[in-house]
Amino acid sequence: MEQTSGIDTLFVLLGAIMVLAMHAGFAFLEVGTVRKKNQVNALVKIITDFAASTIAYFFIGYALAYGVGFFDSAEVLSINNGYELVKFFFLLTFAAAIPAIISGGIAERARFYPQLTATFILVALIYPLFEGITWNGNFGVQSWLAETFGAEFHDFAGSVVVHAVGGWIALAAVLLLGHRKGRYGKNGEVFAHPPSSIPFLALGAWILTVGWFGFNVMSAQEVGGISGLVAVNSLMAMVGGILMALLAGRNDPGFVHNGPLAGLVAICAGSDLMHPLGALITGGVAGGLFVWTFTLVQNKWKIDDVLGVWPLHGLCGAWGGIAAGIFGLEALGGMGGVTFLSQLSGTVLGLIIASVGGFIVYGTLKAVMGLRLSEEDEFQGADLAIHKIAAEPSYDR
Repeated sequence: MEQTSGIDTLFVLLGAIMVLAMHAGFAFLEVGTVRKKNQVNALVKIITDFAASTIAYFFIGYALAYGVGFFDSAEVLSINNGYELVKFFFLLTFAAAIPAIISGGIAERARFYPQLTATFILVALIYPLFEGITWNGNFGVQSWLAETFGAEFHDFAGSVVVHAVGGWIALAAVLLLGHRKGRYGKNGEVFAHPPSSIPFLALGAWILTVGWFGFNVMSAQEVGGISGLVAVNSLMAMVGGILMALLAGRNDPGFVHNGPLAGLVAICAGSDLMHPLGALITGGVAGGLFVWTFTLVQNKWKIDDVLGVWPLHGLCGAWGGIAAGIFGLEALGGMGGVTFLSQLSGTVLGLIIASVGGFIVYGTLKAVMGLRLSEEDEFQGADLAIHKIAAEPSYDR
């Protein structure tokens, strides 16, 4: 028993490390997308948000979701090789993805400490609410869905719990912040703010893509539950996302490198259920959905979501939750055990909790602390305004 526990502990620890590395991907994806005067701020936000998330989740969030605290002695905590501790570490990396997702949407004009405060509140209270409902059966919601629609809401690795929730909270924050100065003209003109570094953007996308196989496969949380089906489905969804983003985005490198992320977001929920062909379709739809909605949101609706996190995480995550109820069905080659109505209901519930929570948290902070940089600081750039240093010196000695 002790040996098995040790293997499971190592398995989950390796997953936690892989997902922790994904946060470097979040950082460099944002660094490459924002303008050069905001690159330092992107890097600092991601690492400090992770620290704030750790404190919030350790003291409040994990207990709210799972009813487990960490105030026993070290001897007690080390039982079973400290499995419960590394499980916390693994799930923390998921929780910390919420502010990392939001960071990309509100980039270039958000004040630093109000966002850090929002991070703490979201990871302590809002995210664990839906996490506990989905993954721990809190409040009897899953039992009700099973009785009413024939199956519980299934989200194996967080298409809705992590990605859709993060994306819809981000939408609330973006709407409350407003667009960047100079992004849109008074007569409806759209002025592009091109990415500062395609190589950094691509690096961020690659780091996220590689780490995602830990995100998905190791969501089994024990060696005995590992499934090659999850790995191959993740691969196929990734490829589907790339190819559709390439076609729909007309060779645009920003779309191409977000394509795999769209596919991987969508496959999280049903990666343990679908046939690989279903995963390929799921990822392909997500890649096309991201390109189409990103363009719609930015150019038609004039919502200045800098990295497109609502289309990428919010909408593709919601699609993933629903897709699990389609391609997870035995009739379409899936493993079964899901129903469309349960998937739709669970997805909608997640979006409601995220949207309401996002508007409450960011609306309150806007009223109490203010969310935006001053116009002067925004023009100067967050790097100099907040951190007093640029990404690179303006001259060489």
